[in-house]
Amino acid sequence: MAFQQWKEEHQALWEFILFNILSNISTIARFVVTWVGTAITGGAGTIVVFLAELIAQVVNYFVQMKLVFKSTADLSKSAPKYAVLAVIIIVMNSIIVPWCGVALTQIGVPESIVNGILVPVAGTLLAVLISFPLLKFWIAPDDK
Repeated sequence: MAFQQWKEEHQALWEFILFNILSNISTIARFVVTWVGTAITGGAGTIVVFLAELIAQVVNYFVQMKLVFKSTADLSKSAPKYAVLAVIIIVMNSIIVPWCGVALTQIGVPESIVNGILVPVAGTLLAVLISFPLLKFWIAPDDK
């Protein structure tokens, strides 16, 4: 009962915690599709990666909309907005974050640290900082 009261008093914080925890469902979906797709195709890298990302984003859309934000937003209005968000994150993680990694290696940070730790962490942090507020206030706003 105390936990329920805490969740009600700290709704935005609870949503942020759930957002981060439940994002792992789409990560698991991405891994499964990658593993199965690679096994079926014998490796068709780009196609498998694209399909895995597409399915992960669809899973994430429903997880975030229904489980985190409990949104009743119209699918025909919220899904295109989510697609825009997904494209923003994919472009950011494909172009901006690696560019930062190159800049870090040029100033002397070891490549193993940049590629093994800093680039993935930066990509994840930027994705969270961009996607949480866009989901909360633009894609799945509280209509109550």
